[in-house]
Formats: sequence, C-alpha cells, structure tokens
Amino acid sequence: MCGIAGIISANPDLVSQKRIEAGTASLKHRGPQNQGFYFSNGLALGHTRLCIIDLTERAAQPFHYMQRYHLVYNGELYNYVELKEVLIQKGFQFITDSDTEVVVAAYAAFGKECLQQFDGMFAFAIWDEKEKKFFAARDRFGEKPFFYYYDGQQFLFASEMKALWQMGISKEPNLAMLYNFLSIGYTSNPGDPQETFYQNIYKLPAASCLEFKPDGQEIHIEKYWHPDFEVAQHYNESHAIEKFSSLLQQSIKNRLRSDVEIGTSLSGGLDSSSIVALVASLESAPAHKCFTASFDGFEKDETAFAKMVADQFGLQHFPVSFNESDLPGLMMKMMAHQEEPISSSSPIAQYAVYAAARAKGVTVILDGQGADEILAGYHKYYRWYWQELYRQNRLASSKELATARALGIQQPFGWKQKAAALFPDFTAALWQSRMSQQAARNPDLHRDFAYSNKRNLYYTLPATPDLNGSLYFNAFVSGLEELLRLADRNSMAHSVEVRLPFLQHELVAFLFSLPPSSKIHQGWTKYLLRKSMNNRLPSEIVWRKDKTGFEPPQKQWMRNPMVQEAIADAKQILGDQKILSPLAVNKKTQPHEAHAAGSNDWRYWSASFLFR
Repeated sequence: MCGIAGIISANPDLVSQKRIEAGTASLKHRGPQNQGFYFSNGLALGHTRLCIIDLTERAAQPFHYMQRYHLVYNGELYNYVELKEVLIQKGFQFITDSDTEVVVAAYAAFGKECLQQFDGMFAFAIWDEKEKKFFAARDRFGEKPFFYYYDGQQFLFASEMKALWQMGISKEPNLAMLYNFLSIGYTSNPGDPQETFYQNIYKLPAASCLEFKPDGQEIHIEKYWHPDFEVAQHYNESHAIEKFSSLLQQSIKNRLRSDVEIGTSLSGGLDSSSIVALVASLESAPAHKCFTASFDGFEKDETAFAKMVADQFGLQHFPVSFNESDLPGLMMKMMAHQEEPISSSSPIAQYAVYAAARAKGVTVILDGQGADEILAGYHKYYRWYWQELYRQNRLASSKELATARALGIQQPFGWKQKAAALFPDFTAALWQSRMSQQAARNPDLHRDFAYSNKRNLYYTLPATPDLNGSLYFNAFVSGLEELLRLADRNSMAHSVEVRLPFLQHELVAFLFSLPPSSKIHQGWTKYLLRKSMNNRLPSEIVWRKDKTGFEPPQKQWMRNPMVQEAIADAKQILGDQKILSPLAVNKKTQPHEAHAAGSNDWRYWSASFLFR
C-alpha cells in the first residue's frame, strides 16, 4: 500500500523537483519505508512505499517496464498470481514477485482492457513514454483514492488532497458540498461523483479510468464496470448458499496473500466474524491477531461477542479503548488525514483500532465492510423490500411484515409507505421538494449561506424503487463510498492496509443477480450470509436480532467538557465564516447518539476543519 503523486505539464517551471518532492513527502504515512521519483520531459512521478508483497528493492516504485511504461501504484492486485501465469504464456517476462509488475505488464498486454481482469483495490497511473500518453484507473468500488487537478496548463494527481496543496494548489472549500453535508449529511454528490469538498479538486470515480495526452489538452474519463442488474429467472437457495460461500472463501484466500503479518478487525458482528471463521477453515490458515473497539460499560459494547469468536478460533484478541479526554486530540489528528467531514464519532474508534494493529506489528487487516450494502444489513432496507412486495401484491402472503414484527423490527409501514410503493416517481419528487425546503429553512444555517446554495441540494432516491435498487444506490452511488474513504484514510494514517473480502466484484455481481428474498427473508437481514455461516459460528452471532451497525458511546463522549469546548470552538469557526447563524453558534451542545437523526453538532465539529 502506498502514496502516489504526479505532475504533467508542457511548462518546465511547473514540473519541478521541489513541487513533486513536497507533495510526495506529505504522503509518507501511506508508505513510510521508501520514496522514489521519476522525471521525464514534462512529467514528474512520486511514490511512497509500504512493503506488502515482494519486500525487495526490485519492486520499488516508480516501476519501469519495457523501457516504455512508468508506473506509480497504490493498492493490491489479489489475483496477481493467476494473471501472471497468463502473461507468461503470452511471452511476458518478470524480474520481481510483486503484483506491481503484473499491473504494468497487464497494461502492456491488454491496454485499458486489463482492468476487466483485475481483482483488487487500486489507484494507479502509467506514463507511456512512446505514445506520450497518461493512463490512470481506480478500482471497482473506490477503495483506493485518486484526486486530481487540471487547469489547462498542468495536470496534477495524488492519493490525498494534502499532496495537491503541498504542490501549490489552493485549499478553497466547496460551499455547495458543505451545504449538502450540513443539511442532509451527504459527503458526495450522487449526480457528479467527481466532486469533492474543495473547489477545483476532483476525484476519479470508482470503476473508472482516465486518459490524458498533454498535446491534446483534454481529459477523457470512462466507466469500465458495473454489476449486472438483471435478476436470474431461477433461484435455488441451497445452490445460492454454496456458490456464495465458495466465492467469499476464495475472496478471503486471495486477500491473505502477503509477505507481512495479517490481522482481523473483529467487531463482534456477523460480517467480521464470518471472515474469521472462513480464514480458520483454510488448510493453511494463518495464526493471526484480532482487534476490537471496546467501550466498557456501554450498553452496545460488543467486546463479549468478539471474544466469543476469538476464543472459538484461538485468536489473539486485543480490545482497544481510549480515554474520553483524548477525543479532541484524536479528532484533530484523524481529521488531518480524512481531509473531508465525517458524520459521527464512529471513525475515531476505527482510527484507534488501526493504530493498535500497527502497534502490535500487524500491517494488513481484514475487515467486513461492504457486507451491509450488498446483503441488506441495515434496517432502512426493510421499507424498500416491503414496498416492492406490496407493489406486487405479495406482502401479506409473504408474511415478511409479520415475521419482522415478531423479531422486534419497528420500521413503519402504513398508508404513506403504501402510497410510496404505488407512486414511486411522485413520492421521489415530493421528498426532493420537501428536503429542499427544509434545508433552506434550517435555522442553524446562516441565512446568506443557505440562500446562495438552496438550489444546490443533491438529495435523491434510488432510481429503481425496490430492494436491489436501494442496495445498488448505497453501494455505487451514495453511502459505501464514504465508509471506504474513512477506512482508507484511517488505516493509512498508521501505515496499515485494510482489505475487504466482501467487495470482490464477482461476488457482488452474483448477489445482484439474486432475488431480494436472498437478502431479507422472514424478517432476517443478510439472510444468505446467515445461512452460509449457520454451522460455522455460534448462533448468538449468526442470529443476533439487536445488531444494527457499529456504534460507539458518542452521547456519553459529548458530555465530556473538553469535547463540548472543542465543539463550541468549531461552531465559532463556522460562525465566523457565516456558515452557521449566531443562534446556532451560541446554542448549547446537545449530546446525541452516533446514528441519531439531527446529530448536527458532530457534523459542525468535523466541518470546521475545512477552514483550518
């Protein structure tokens, strides 16, 4: 795992060694073990290396291939062993055991079509010296970041925006994005996935590639992958369980490829516990450490569940906790890495877990993120499924509503939800209008700020009003991207690589080919995963009814005087910028739970870092 940066310009004054060194140095946390540069006419590439596969100097970057291609690469190609064999049969030769060399060789062999063969997380850039062409790509889900700036005179890119700022790009907050974050909690623009929280700085969208020829002066971006949305006509539950289990196990097996120590982020929930169980089932299962965010005395603390799993599989278990008085300092450090706002305190606990992993000598962490978005793990998905069944006149006969109620699910489904099921387009338009009006009238926002941005609200609903449509929306349009950003920045802050077995493209495509009953069934969310793990994990884990998502004791934390003082200072910063109204600045901080509606004060705290 690494940090990458680059400059392309016909103006030699802009392609300076000083600029690329400054930008690359700011990414040292992403790759503390080595630093390298490549310079050519009108080009500068920078790289910081965290050694994971092939720890030798031969695999250092920028990596040069066939005296033509020059690569900087951040990520892991999990199927590099198999792809390397294909390339050898085509006559390509290799001097390293790294996945880095496989990436650039695959590009030399297949051009941009190489992306169709990659199973991995990545953001990479290749300069073709012969064609004088720049090519960059980002993985299918957006696990690894790629930011860029282009003003017609210079093209700059980097793993994090701080590198662009160090190379001289101005740090100017995007007030439209800030308006959406403060009013409806959006951290991305569903209509324009390139937009960031800063003016003139863009991100390459997930599953996209970019081509640029300096003499042509135009950037071309295209999407190279999306999952098939068509549901198969025939569904056999036992076959689906078998194939799902096989795909997930293979994904985990490939993500264990490493020349450094591997561990697991174990929350005590089904997703991370499933990963632990499947790792243990492998013939060459590594003995590894697991790490759990622990909140002593908190009613939603899951340490006991995590310990149950760790004990079952004989893992070294490390609960991770910290003092409330450390929160302001942790928030300051974490936001310097995040660069963009966060919605709650949950990322702080994640930040601490990755720090603990690094302290125990673990460089690679397996994590269960992504499962909720592809297997319908959140309670909000019930209403989409129930609306779908109601529209098909199958809700009563399916008994889904009754069984969910028996499990204690209290999601509403009255006349409003029934009307939404029958008139989805009208409902979407109504909600968009209502959200726009509420945002513009938000008494916490400064009137001038709200008035100038009220037409910029990004609120939208899934294009297809059913369960698979809502899952697609959260996985590929709005939702998962924020979680992946949090995981990448929090892990890389400590030079730790996080790997997500549930985000394997063949596995995800298979799940989208299955009917909604494979995800929610008889009131149970993540049904296919529960069934596949039924004989591998304790029933207390597999059939938990109280698990709704990771949650720290934020309400308790917000009662801490030091936290309240930090939030008050943050609101004053936003007040000085005429983002918040004087009324909001002077309002007493209201402690609230991490996922509570109207949890504004933590948003204000994180948003203030845009102006620091």
